[in-house]
Amino acid sequence: MSLFHRLGAFCARRRYAVVAVWALLLLVALPFAPQLPGALRSGGFTLDDLEASKARQALAGLPVPPSAMVIVIQSQTDARAGDPEFEVAAAKAIAAVPTAAHVTGILPHTFAPRQVSADGKTVYEIVALDLSPDDSPDALAPVQAAITPQPGLKIMLAGAPAFYGDIQDLSESDLRRSEVISLPVAALALLLVFGSVVAAGVPIVVGGSAVVIALGALFFVAQATPLSIFVLNLATLLGLGLGVDYALLMTSRFREELRTRDTSDQAQINEAVAITVSTAGRAVFFSGLTVLLGLIGLVLFEFMVLRSVGIAGAAVVAVAVSAALTLLPAGLAILGARIDALPIRRRASVPGKEGDGAWARLANRVMDRPVLFFVGTLLVLLILGTPFLHVRFNAPDATILPASEPSREAYDVLAREFGEGEFAPLILALRTDGPVTDAQNVGLLYDYSRELAADPRVNHVEGMVDVDPRLTRDQYQLIYGAPGGPADRFVRNVLAQTAKGDVAAFTVYTPYEGNRAEALQLVVDLRNPLSALAPPAGVSVLVGGGPAEVHDVVARIAADFPRTAAFILVATYLVLFVLLRSVVLPLKAIIVNALSLTASFGALVWIFQDGNLSALLGFQPLGFVETTLPVILFCVLFGLSMDYEVFLLSRMKEVYDKTGDNRAAVARGMERSGRIVTSAALIVVVVAGSFAFADIVLIKALGLGVAIAVALDATLVRALLVPAAMRLLGRANWWMPARLRRLLPPLAALLLIGPLVLGCDASGRLISNPPALHPTTPPASPISRGPADPQPVVFPRDEAAHDRLTEWW
Repeated sequence: MSLFHRLGAFCARRRYAVVAVWALLLLVALPFAPQLPGALRSGGFTLDDLEASKARQALAGLPVPPSAMVIVIQSQTDARAGDPEFEVAAAKAIAAVPTAAHVTGILPHTFAPRQVSADGKTVYEIVALDLSPDDSPDALAPVQAAITPQPGLKIMLAGAPAFYGDIQDLSESDLRRSEVISLPVAALALLLVFGSVVAAGVPIVVGGSAVVIALGALFFVAQATPLSIFVLNLATLLGLGLGVDYALLMTSRFREELRTRDTSDQAQINEAVAITVSTAGRAVFFSGLTVLLGLIGLVLFEFMVLRSVGIAGAAVVAVAVSAALTLLPAGLAILGARIDALPIRRRASVPGKEGDGAWARLANRVMDRPVLFFVGTLLVLLILGTPFLHVRFNAPDATILPASEPSREAYDVLAREFGEGEFAPLILALRTDGPVTDAQNVGLLYDYSRELAADPRVNHVEGMVDVDPRLTRDQYQLIYGAPGGPADRFVRNVLAQTAKGDVAAFTVYTPYEGNRAEALQLVVDLRNPLSALAPPAGVSVLVGGGPAEVHDVVARIAADFPRTAAFILVATYLVLFVLLRSVVLPLKAIIVNALSLTASFGALVWIFQDGNLSALLGFQPLGFVETTLPVILFCVLFGLSMDYEVFLLSRMKEVYDKTGDNRAAVARGMERSGRIVTSAALIVVVVAGSFAFADIVLIKALGLGVAIAVALDATLVRALLVPAAMRLLGRANWWMPARLRRLLPPLAALLLIGPLVLGCDASGRLISNPPALHPTTPPASPISRGPADPQPVVFPRDEAAHDRLTEWW
């Protein structure tokens, strides 16, 4: 009797108690699940050890705010900046802003001519905040409340706080929209699969309960560790998709078991539940484990946005698997034959001959010409993946939001009126040998500023040696070398703002937005000690600012990804190695999964970077792929695709263990699992595809990426590539050296405790109900510590015994 069989039997016996426990968890989670969005955070794309962050830290002694917001004021009349009508109204609009929470100061356009557009009808005010970039959205509501609307003026908020605030609002609305679309469609798909209202309702109830409980649990997790706002959509996608998938698989197997049993006998129903858990439940456990491993790979990244998605996803998968292995069996034991109640179509009373179904015929047709199908399918997948060869990674900006969103609208106005580079300058933290006001250092900084300004990619430079273009090098040295410092008040103010001790700040403005290739290359050149833009001897530089942040994030994720990928590949191989007891099958599964991922990534580039289907899907082409997106998709999809591989191979292995015939195992395994795997994939495609209607491009891309990968996986890969590959490999699929089998740590542990728990018969075979160890009644097994048999423990070398021990585990 396997561990899973015992779990199923326990849940069937204690069915009402198990359901009561889950009902209690659901009641506890219900008040907290809706509060999760408010507990999540935006941002999460920076680290303290990035060079851009170090530049910010080096300038911490200067009066530079950690974050800022931009108030855009646009005239709706003929009034312009400088006109009394405009200036009075603008002053009244922002009069209360300096007193708002988290505001430390404001730089109005009246003090900075560059904050006035060429036509004078648009100005912007810079609001300094005392919050870190990730926390800056907390200032959005206070600033909004402090702004007083004025006739003739259009007032908008821009900058990171407004951007992140809109992302949070849109994430919640995207989630509500996807639920409205996906739940009814998923319910309809289940109704068509099962042909019964009750059978179709069970996966929805179990999956929905798992999602609510998981979201409630994440609310408490968010109190202990920061979680990204993107967790909300991914958690729902995974929880609902996997919860319904697992319930679908288990319910289908339970109905299959009921066909040969007396459904009026509760003991028979309980046994059907136990067998369902020992077979389908075991597949669900290992499937969930592969998904879990993929999500744990995200935890290896240091970025909060990735780490939190991994933590939340792992929690959701754990709840979904737990519900499938306990709540669902208990519910099935209660329902029994009523699982087929309220039918919408007649169910076949006598199943056809095994191996004669449509899926078996397809598998045999593929296995008759395995080379043709293998090569053909492989070429299709590789062609679909070719767009990924010209992928361009970048960090998200305001363009991921719809043009109608306030922060996006404000961004577009600023970019149009002032140039996109005006709001993504590079910030250089320069350190000199000795005080920056020493004559020699002033000269070095002056020369370096002029070298930077001469570069065609630079519009202008602002710093302590850029107060007035008419001043010469010698004049700056005299001004800053004067006893008591500069005599001019304006120059003193500039010095206080841009330099302190041996540190000076240069603000380098370019024509480019922060994630443009030219801006990123400029960052590389500034950091290269051999380039023409390297600082002079005696001056060191740290490059920060928007483009530097983008460059550093992309580079760090690219550097960390191989470690994560290696972990996922090795861990998944080991899990499948234990489950399938084969050296070849896990490797084959990993290669096949990589091919379906390649096709999905190619589609991602073709749609979102190149802009194909952008009009249909309602978004503006990005021209790049957001850096974290392929990472999240890899970690999620690798486990999710392996999910179906486990379902399929588990059924094939059942047949192979009985027959030893590889071709029959493939055909019958396909027949038993093909329809269910396709139905399960359809549910995930529906749930993930519903996010194609999201307003945030990243959420849209994530949903479509999952939907495309799963659709390809359930059709081309599982229906054609897998049977062709398994036919070509033949009996090698199931190769497992006996010595290698004994090296598995789980098997070693079972060899110690398995015989004592289950017992073995005289031939070394495990028996379900071992005799009690009693001084006067020695066990029949040679593996005994009873008084009648004081010999040391001797484990049988019979391979069947090892197989049964592994099966027990």
